[in-house]
Amino acid sequence: MSDGPVISTLDREATLRALETERFDLAVIGGGITGAGLARRAGLGGLSVALLEAEDFASGTSSRSSKLIHGGLRYLAKGEVRLVRETALERKAVFRLAPHLAERRWMVLPVQSRAALLAYRAGVTLYERLGAVGRADLHHGWSGRDLEREEPLLDRTRFPYACAFREYLTDDARLVVANLRAAAASGARLLNHAPVDGILVEDGRAIGVEAACALSGRRVRVRAHCVVNAAGPWVDAVRRLEEPDAPVQLHLSKGVHVVLPASRLPLRNIVVMRTRDGRSIFAIPQRDVVFIGTTDTTWTQGPRVWPEISTEDVAYLLEPLARYLSIDPPGPGDVTAAWSGLRPLVAQPGKKPADVSRSDEVRLGRAGVVTVAGGKLTGYRPTVERVLGTVARVLGRELPRAEEGPLPGGAFDGDLDGLARSLVEEFGVDGAVASRLARLYGCEAPAVARLGAAPLAEGVPLLTGEVDWSVLKEGAVRVEDVVYRRTRVALYEPEAARRSVEPLARRMAELLGWSPQRTGDEVERTRGRLAADLRFGGAAA
Repeated sequence: MSDGPVISTLDREATLRALETERFDLAVIGGGITGAGLARRAGLGGLSVALLEAEDFASGTSSRSSKLIHGGLRYLAKGEVRLVRETALERKAVFRLAPHLAERRWMVLPVQSRAALLAYRAGVTLYERLGAVGRADLHHGWSGRDLEREEPLLDRTRFPYACAFREYLTDDARLVVANLRAAAASGARLLNHAPVDGILVEDGRAIGVEAACALSGRRVRVRAHCVVNAAGPWVDAVRRLEEPDAPVQLHLSKGVHVVLPASRLPLRNIVVMRTRDGRSIFAIPQRDVVFIGTTDTTWTQGPRVWPEISTEDVAYLLEPLARYLSIDPPGPGDVTAAWSGLRPLVAQPGKKPADVSRSDEVRLGRAGVVTVAGGKLTGYRPTVERVLGTVARVLGRELPRAEEGPLPGGAFDGDLDGLARSLVEEFGVDGAVASRLARLYGCEAPAVARLGAAPLAEGVPLLTGEVDWSVLKEGAVRVEDVVYRRTRVALYEPEAARRSVEPLARRMAELLGWSPQRTGDEVERTRGRLAADLRFGGAAA
């Protein structure tokens, strides 16, 4: 295969050997957006990099976000101008690197009076100036016929005005994978399902990490001149591998999203709504669904891959819909999918989660481990630059600036509709499938289709090529990795996800030589996970 950089599951044993035998400049703990972005940027700067992730790449916070590349307009009211400016500018950078993963959308802010509209427009104007927004993307004030045409579902008797401004919708997990594949192109050694359980220390200095392959049980000792802890919600746990008495650095906050069919909630744009307690949540159309989120509640049960979703979480997110939109009030039975994740906020005692700053914090530990906490998906690149500043001090050398080319899939002009049409013409795939391929894979979509443009099975929209691509190019190890984080069918096409599990497992078994027992275990595990997503208030899996 010659298309683009590779993270191949077939190379897993070779990767384990390389991690054991090579000496790296940098060992990164954590395969979320910060770790992935760091691996890519360090590789571009000439550093040799090893990265280990305890679960799958992006399996934690970095696949559970609201999937927005946005500056965070609400942080202006909190006085966090630097954070807003930095992240607002980053929208253009992500679009430049990966136009298929930064889709322009109108975000609609409903308002009840003309005076309120004028006030919001003033704030949005400042926001646009901070983000250097171009003329074509400047905001609009909507009323009357504008709303009837642009967002007819909005209840105009309650909200006769709206301010519509540009934001970008991304695919968070695929943004992580794209960064990791770019890191692989620079020679990085990347391994998922390999939890780090020890820091190697010599003469008081960290010289690497110790980890175990969750699949084979094989242990590896990875030696590096600098170790970075980018473990997200697990940052405190990793810090204690270096400093057993390290104080708590994180405030974990749970964020929940629920998914409704677009037929039940036929929105055309992203709509901002206020909850009863005054927080802003988003209703975001994507594929044939609309997802609503997010909650923001303190989580005290320690880091967890699948935080429990309660009936209260679901009710909280559904409640505003009938207040803002001309629909019958939806209930839990209308929810077709849901996800929850933990935000690793930097602890600020006495503050509620919604009031805690989203800024990042970089610390140097007792043995020289560089720890990064906090930050936002949108601002991952500036966070990485701050981490690299500390890494440079540990290494005792300056790191050169690097020219950034497009991420894998991003080397095109951003015309996703044209790309989808070409897939229909060349491969004869369904239009909806072509559109999904374009948004997931960008200009690599034809390469995915060439691997296999036939459906995985009757009634399953996934193509055989998508499964092969996930395994051979994107490091998918389990069926769950494919349905949740490579193709996203678990989130946006839950019925298709359930139909896909068994044929997907059979195809992965062919590629990876699984035994019938392993194949059956994968089917049972993934079906159980999909069922648990809708078991509100039940025990987390």
